[in-house]
Amino acid sequence: MKLLTACVVTLAVMGAPALGAEPRKPGEYPPTADSIPQPGVKKGKLIGPLEFKSKIIADTVRRYWIYVPANYNAKTPPNLLVFQDGQRAINPQGPLNIPVVLDNLIAKGDIPATLGIFITPGNKGTDKYPDGLGPAGCTGYACTGNPNNRANEYDAVNDTYARFLTEEMLPEVAKSYSFTSDPKKRAIGGTSSGAICAWTVAWNKPEAFGNVISYIGSYTSIGYRPATATTPVIVGGDTYPGLIRKSPIRPIRIFLQDGAYDLNNIHGNWFLANQQMLSALQWANANADEKKDTGPRYDVRHEWGDGAHSDVHGGWLLPSVMRWMLSEK
Repeated sequence: MKLLTACVVTLAVMGAPALGAEPRKPGEYPPTADSIPQPGVKKGKLIGPLEFKSKIIADTVRRYWIYVPANYNAKTPPNLLVFQDGQRAINPQGPLNIPVVLDNLIAKGDIPATLGIFITPGNKGTDKYPDGLGPAGCTGYACTGNPNNRANEYDAVNDTYARFLTEEMLPEVAKSYSFTSDPKKRAIGGTSSGAICAWTVAWNKPEAFGNVISYIGSYTSIGYRPATATTPVIVGGDTYPGLIRKSPIRPIRIFLQDGAYDLNNIHGNWFLANQQMLSALQWANANADEKKDTGPRYDVRHEWGDGAHSDVHGGWLLPSVMRWMLSEK
């Protein structure tokens, strides 16, 4: 694929469907056929919204949806895909539209049966998840705004959200539906702060998730809090490149996507932060090779585009990313 801005070079080693098939303006990534409902394709069931109150992340309520593939068989546990900001991930008018992508890829045999769990961040201080999050007067799928505990959950460099997911959310879903326990057949993804959240889960629980989809990831200082006279410093996501370089390699496969016109603000520069992540992952592998370390390596692919802080490029790439991560291997 050749991008339309000279300052950006696409370095991905995978081919996305219909790359460059139609002329486009910088930042525009029209959906591929795999992201649009196709005639004759059996549709999975999207169950929800359901509500869940966490004990690990106290005083929060969140919504979640379960995608059950059309070929679901409880005796043959399917792959698992967990996606943050579930209210946006399932939006049929949005650029991700993940249930439709799953329908199409499963029907074509490009990936095996895959169960999806799409989770909103928690909302703090309310007994019920509030309706109408988003633009004034929004209803249904138009209400894709952020609950008030999103940053506290997603941008924190600790294991709290990973524990919530593995100790509470997955067991709750497992009461009704089976799914694989093999981390190589489990993927977790998100965009922006949802992306760093997905990475943090795999970083802390590689035995639970071996694949990460990271779009416009917020590897920046959103979670940083300076030390006070009574509290220690709290680090932000901008510390991850250093942690990756100085920590043992986890058996994680990750796809990184970002655009040259992503955010640049008080928290950091998103495009540079994602490049730092890639550099750290590649260096960790090279260093392990040089030392003839027999342990795991990061399996990393990426694509840099010419977009801003938007899900559209990630949505365009999503079918190919899911083929790479979730196909039989």
